[in-house]
Amino acid sequence: RRQEDQELCIGSTFKMRKAASLGAITLGAVGGAVALAVWLRRRRGCSRKTCEIVRKAYAATAKGDQHCCVGTSKANTKMNYSAEDQELGSQTGADLGLGCGNPVALAQLKEGECVVDLGSGPGLDCLLAAKAVGAKGAAIGIDMTPEMLEKARAAADASGISNAEFRLGSIEAVPVPDAVADAVISNCVVNLSPDKGQVCREAFRILRPGGRVAIADVIK
Repeated sequence: RRQEDQELCIGSTFKMRKAASLGAITLGAVGGAVALAVWLRRRRGCSRKTCEIVRKAYAATAKGDQHCCVGTSKANTKMNYSAEDQELGSQTGADLGLGCGNPVALAQLKEGECVVDLGSGPGLDCLLAAKAVGAKGAAIGIDMTPEMLEKARAAADASGISNAEFRLGSIEAVPVPDAVADAVISNCVVNLSPDKGQVCREAFRILRPGGRVAIADVIK
């Protein structure tokens, strides 16, 4: 893919596809292969301490006690969010400036598809995905922070988008059955997991044959 498709503002964005015949995830970009290799080299095993630190930090962000990243309209434009996307985020409170790209723009969603958002936060990407797949489709947001889920559900109510739902759970143990998702998206969340290999395995598990993964994230 073109360079601008691989990198949106800060971080790196890439797409993977679950091969229907090979039963494996194949990478759609060289940048994605490098990113995945870096993630899988890091230590395995979920650290409860790490997860609790992340949970507390994002709970504080949801409550407005602290701030993370950049939430300006200029930054969001560079990350490939349209003016309409930004308006949805500002009007519903679904955008806290926690992302580093726009995985929905990369995922090429189609009407009627099922999308799972790993680490959905205050809900912007999940709501955008729900709009993209339409009333016959569904978007499921997964987050381990109750305070973020509360904000996301309030944003969904405020937007009038009825085909988005938000579930409490971790991205290492996604509360979704096998082979239900046409697409898995995630925005600046996988880098926070102590077990990135397990996150990839869970994404593969919940994908239907031919499904794809679109991730925006930061890589050291």
